[in-house]
Amino acid sequence: MSPAAPPLRRQLLRRKPLASFQHDSEQGRLKRTVGLFQLTMIGIGATIGTGIFFVLNSAVPEAGPAVVVSFVIGAVTAALTAFCYAELASAVPVSGSSYSYAYATLGEFAAYAVGWCLLLEYAVSGAAIAVSWGQYLNDFTERVFGFQIPAAVAAPPGAGGYVNLPGAVLVALCCLLLIRGAKESATVNTVMVLVKLGILMLFVAVAVTGFRSSNLHPFAPMGMAGIGAAASTVFFSFIGLDAVSTAGEEVKNPRRTLPLAIIYSLSVITAMYMLVALVGVGSQPWTAFADQQAGLSAILADVTGSSRPATLLSAGAVLSIVSVVLVVLYGQTRILYTMGRDGMLPALFHRVHPGSGTPVASTMAVGVLVAVLAAVVPLDELADLTSMGTLVAFTVVSVGVLVLRRTAPDLQRGFTVPGYPATPVLSVACCGYLIHKLPAHTYLLFTVWMVLATVVYLTYSRHHSRLQTADGVGGDLHPVTQLDPAP
Repeated sequence: MSPAAPPLRRQLLRRKPLASFQHDSEQGRLKRTVGLFQLTMIGIGATIGTGIFFVLNSAVPEAGPAVVVSFVIGAVTAALTAFCYAELASAVPVSGSSYSYAYATLGEFAAYAVGWCLLLEYAVSGAAIAVSWGQYLNDFTERVFGFQIPAAVAAPPGAGGYVNLPGAVLVALCCLLLIRGAKESATVNTVMVLVKLGILMLFVAVAVTGFRSSNLHPFAPMGMAGIGAAASTVFFSFIGLDAVSTAGEEVKNPRRTLPLAIIYSLSVITAMYMLVALVGVGSQPWTAFADQQAGLSAILADVTGSSRPATLLSAGAVLSIVSVVLVVLYGQTRILYTMGRDGMLPALFHRVHPGSGTPVASTMAVGVLVAVLAAVVPLDELADLTSMGTLVAFTVVSVGVLVLRRTAPDLQRGFTVPGYPATPVLSVACCGYLIHKLPAHTYLLFTVWMVLATVVYLTYSRHHSRLQTADGVGGDLHPVTQLDPAP
């Protein structure tokens, strides 16, 4: 006769032991090949490009020139959360990012919900970036070769076409590179990030010659409501910080490398965003941003009266946005890998190719999902949904710092949050403010996603969790002395 299953409440609240995380990290199948510089480039690569190359066209009409303030709000929120990420990443240096941190602090169902938020965040953002890549590709081909890819196969439904073929092809190529290996992917990403930073500095240097203070008036035509709404939109541009922590089991000396890479990434990202946003809104009237395709290159063309700088920027965007898709897909596959290892998803997602050391099945599954989203879903619908998933994950990380300080005060940490406990509390408050500003339809889509997650958890994941062993029900959990008590 098999043992009785534990009560549902205990299943929902059981936490994965810290010793289990350490064991998983030491016995992990992934190869530790990524250093500090490459990891910092992963953070920058996953972030710069997700927003600044195209999100101004969505955010400036909401806030006017005050979009600069929206970026400040986003940066402050990201900074507060980055400190929390840095502490948890140094204390629990494994793959899975905020999913793993929630499993250690808040319990299994909270972790599972966060995992689904991350899957939503990465899948939707990867698709959104692929859509924007097609816009810059069209701008580049028109400037250089005098033709554009037909709208029917270059834009999703609702955006003038039937399918976004370039975006789907880009996702497929990035997946092939990821299957090759993490080290190879990180090297390619580093090269593309350096090109990206050079292109953006070119934009700043050229566009500033067209800066007119009159373009900053009126500064906030939509008032604080517009600034807040734009801040929720541009926060989509800061998701790369989460991508750094998904590499926990492929990083050399993770307790030191992870927090440093998070802080270095945020510093570079914030400085670049502020420069580009300020120069951009100062170089043309804010009303010109609405419905503007490949906005940064269009600004350069207007400022210089020549197509050459704009062509160069479009070429750089075509190349550099590839790095964003690459890292976003990388992050999602590592979350699937970790959830598969914990039994939250089928074991297929935890399988690693013996030669490349990469989770091939996870990569292929992610590729299919993201390619379909990129092909058929309009860009504006994707950006706000990504912000929701990101903000929920960031909130959980900040709460996790507070919980882990109480439950494991003596745990080794390579970095500690400055200004504790004010910093994580302010992070939660800022994330809550930005969530509040998201549109109603985003809440509806997010609710549908979480209902689906709950159904899958109740019908599959709670029964296959590796922690069932610790509760006395079947399974095969590696040796761990005891389960952390549920709160």
